[in-house]
Amino acid sequence: MHCHIPAARRGPLIWLVPSLWTLALGLWGLSRQDSVWRDEAATWQVAGRSTGQIVEMLGNVDAVHGLYYLLMHGLFEVFGAGTTTLRLPSVLAVAAAAACVAVIGRRLAGFWAGLGGGLALALLPAVQFYLQEGRPYALVAAGAGLSTLLLVSLLSGVSEVSGAGRSGRTGRRAWPRWTAYATTVLVCALLNWLSLLVLPAHAATLWWVRAGRGVWLRWAAYGACAVAGALPLVLFSRSQSDQVSWIPPLTWHMMIGPALLLTVGGVCALADRPRAGRLSATAVGLPLLAVPQLGLIGISLVQPLFLDRYVLFSMVGLALLIGAALGAAVRAVRPLFPRGAGLLVPGAIGISVLALLPVELGKRAPASRVDDVMAVAGEVARLGRPGDAVLFVPAARRDTALVSPQAFAGLADVALERGPVASATLKGEEADPARIREALLGRSRVLLVTDATKVAKPSGAARDAAKTAVLKERFTVVEDRQVRGRRVTVYERRQGVSAKDTP
Repeated sequence: MHCHIPAARRGPLIWLVPSLWTLALGLWGLSRQDSVWRDEAATWQVAGRSTGQIVEMLGNVDAVHGLYYLLMHGLFEVFGAGTTTLRLPSVLAVAAAAACVAVIGRRLAGFWAGLGGGLALALLPAVQFYLQEGRPYALVAAGAGLSTLLLVSLLSGVSEVSGAGRSGRTGRRAWPRWTAYATTVLVCALLNWLSLLVLPAHAATLWWVRAGRGVWLRWAAYGACAVAGALPLVLFSRSQSDQVSWIPPLTWHMMIGPALLLTVGGVCALADRPRAGRLSATAVGLPLLAVPQLGLIGISLVQPLFLDRYVLFSMVGLALLIGAALGAAVRAVRPLFPRGAGLLVPGAIGISVLALLPVELGKRAPASRVDDVMAVAGEVARLGRPGDAVLFVPAARRDTALVSPQAFAGLADVALERGPVASATLKGEEADPARIREALLGRSRVLLVTDATKVAKPSGAARDAAKTAVLKERFTVVEDRQVRGRRVTVYERRQGVSAKDTP
């Protein structure tokens, strides 16, 4: 393939340019104006605990994120707590995933396909969201990219040996890559066990390229080792399934997104002109895009679990397909415009950046998330007075105090019976409704921290009902502030109502 870039320099450039490009996009607006939303707040407050406290908590809640929490704990210990430490691992992970896409694309469809796919990954809206997210999903995407690259290298090695494509004799030197493959799949599963959907996606690739019996047996053996390693976590986390009980049942409108992604991927695959039995970008990318999306839909028919972040790693497949389509476009244009063909990929990426600018700016704004625990903490610090009581409805909104304890200095969390660390939970254990009521009646001022009106959902908890009932009966609102998805309301006891009054 003709290119003005010297062949000797294409090797490093093919992964270095997409990595640096992704890193630049990730560092752009990384702090999101120093905002942290509720999911990231969970990472923040757990990472600040000791290793023993984290392990104890995992026995009660969030075991599925245990490895990620331990990783972030180590980073917080070394680099300190902050939005950069919280989010930079995701930026680096997507940069690594972009490098994997570029190398795979180069191997299967040429230089421009690899470069285009690697550059395109970080521009995908879903990826832009989790590129700057203090959660494990970007790390899983990096692992999916690496495991796919390892599989492609193994399949390429087979096809390069005469007659080995059917027999599956990959040679003794292949076992380190198979081991690396199984290890990568296992680590991803320990970060999010739904990433095991990468295995049926890879199985579809093996079927597409008509892999030999030996390859199938090796893939099955090493894949089974990864599944076996993750199985204890899968089974144990099922006992904590109430954590995802808030996810709504699957509806038709929820499948619009996957349908659009599969349509785009299908169009790109047609441009690649795939052929059965041939290892190609389509044979790798299309299953990696489609199988996890369809697999999650199938799982969600049994138990509602449909959230796009659980299969973010499938965007690696979409980026690979986009790169293949760009590579095909370069090949089609070159006979007509031999000197301008090399500008097609940079031009397409540049146009995409401009077209997606509203999305890019939006993802980097605090409003892109449902709330901001930092902003509401600032309001509490401004409105609170020493000796005031503070309430959280629901109790999970206590994350504001856990991430910004200095803003709550001097305030009494009257509903809390055992703190999150002592109770080995995320939000602590609250007293029974009667005791909460009694504690509130002994206060003259109360700050209520809850969700803003536009994002609030009804709470059926008896404790929350007791909190709000006392406030309505005995207190008057004197100040109310709503900021970035959270709300702080200041209540003062009505004149003539004493602390000894009973209902």
